[in-house]
Amino acid sequence: MSRLSPPERVALALVVVLTALAGAANYGAWTPVPRFALATLALAGLAWVVSFATEQLGERFGPGVTGMLQSTLGNLPELFVVIFALKAGELVVAQTAIIGSILANALLVLGLVIVIGARRSPDGIMRFSSRLPRDTATLLLLAVFIIVLLGLSLAAHDPASHHVKAISAIGAVSLLIVYLAWVIPYLRSDTAPPEGYGGPRLGLGVTLTLLLLAGGASAFVSDWFVNGLAPAIAVLNLSQAFAGLVIVAIAGNAVENVAGLVLAYKRRSDLAISVVKNSVAQIAAFLFPLLVLVSFALSTQLTFALAPVYIGALALTALTLSQVTGDGEAAAFEGWALVALYAILATFTLYE
Repeated sequence: MSRLSPPERVALALVVVLTALAGAANYGAWTPVPRFALATLALAGLAWVVSFATEQLGERFGPGVTGMLQSTLGNLPELFVVIFALKAGELVVAQTAIIGSILANALLVLGLVIVIGARRSPDGIMRFSSRLPRDTATLLLLAVFIIVLLGLSLAAHDPASHHVKAISAIGAVSLLIVYLAWVIPYLRSDTAPPEGYGGPRLGLGVTLTLLLLAGGASAFVSDWFVNGLAPAIAVLNLSQAFAGLVIVAIAGNAVENVAGLVLAYKRRSDLAISVVKNSVAQIAAFLFPLLVLVSFALSTQLTFALAPVYIGALALTALTLSQVTGDGEAAAFEGWALVALYAILATFTLYE
């Protein structure tokens, strides 16, 4: 730990304090809004710890592997939030948390990363490898294909609409197979450590300890987060859709929010894009179908059947991503366009 900078030491201490306060608020039955706010801040703080430790671990590998590590471990808080929400019977929160995470990363976070990356570039254009953006678009379109077909079937009340759970289960298995068929070759092709950044500052043992502690704490804080969610949104008069799509999504994706923006500012364009794009691909083609299958063991089942507005948002987002990042470069106005799309969608959820 001797190579931690003073701000990093302060940040780690603050996360410990926030986590302790969140626990005290939950078990001490504090009033709803402070209890929920502390759980949200603690969850975001733990996500930062995972991000920091994973970046240190990832300094031994290339941008693809590093981005995958950050996305995988950074999605732990979100995984726990959705599972606890399903156990509590909060299906809308669980659905919108997953969809919100895809949209928050694909629109809000990616948009801000592009804005910063483009402005930091001498010619105002952020450039990056086009392989991952194209692959992400393909995986997202595959997930959207299942979601759109189910939505059309339910709207038409055709015979298939009576078998949503079976279709969701088969779709989930299919998505997982395709994801594994993509991710294994992708990781094998990108194992070279990044050059010119001095290597990791933390030893492997310290890094793994941080990851283990932060991941374990995330499970507890996610439970407290879900416990405080319903009372808080009732007091604040917010919809469950807004809570899931905006609040839960942004708090649960603090890793991508922080890491992507910092890396873009440092002009590490490939790694910044990798962190965000890997998260989009992983949530759509791995986490979502995995949670669908896991939910069959819970009291509340998660499926690919969504409200029409979210089906439309996902379909248009997949097409927009292909247009904006498919050529391996993006200008600042394209980033602002993605942020604007997220702002419009968030406004819709206020009235859902």
